Amino acid sequence: MTRGLGSGPPAPRPAPLPTMPAIFEFEHTVSDAEIDALNHAGNVAYVEWMQAAAVAHSTALGWPAERYVARGQGWVVRAHVIEYLQPALAGDRVVVRTWVATMRKATSSRRYEILRKSDGRRLATAETRWAFIDYATGQPARIPPEIAASFPVVSDRCRTTAHGHRGALDTPSSFRIQSPCP
Repeated sequence: MTRGLGSGPPAPRPAPLPTMPAIFEFEHTVSDAEIDALNHAGNVAYVEWMQAAAVAHSTALGWPAERYVARGQGWVVRAHVIEYLQPALAGDRVVVRTWVATMRKATSSRRYEILRKSDGRRLATAETRWAFIDYATGQPARIPPEIAASFPVVSDRCRTTAHGHRGALDTPSSFRIQSPCP
């Protein structure tokens, strides 16, 4: 006996794919080695936190550094812009929130908000402009569709601060990642 379509128990559905993180939170404890002569985290420490957050976010999206190396193409920094608002001190637990703000043919912008975890104070806001290059030639390369599709773009309209101000993210501290807004 043969069964026609629609007869018998339904076929099992495949498990849903995990939601890709759009807004990523990277936590770091400020070390004594990051403290400068003014007794707060030095400027370079913020850049290092931003870099670590960007790499961790890319990895969470399925693109660790090794995968870029294997394909012979990847991201390099063109520029960093940082606005320092409050000092980070030794022992402070900081949260670096990061998201992709734009994705173009061969460039992308990533934004950051750096907060002190204990009181939620915003310590800095920042942006990094990235270029996608061919590692062998050092020349810009078009961002492959599979890479661009892996990085959800979070527009400015999707972001508000905990105080209702536009321009930063309002994500509960218990969340490590957040999906983009509709």
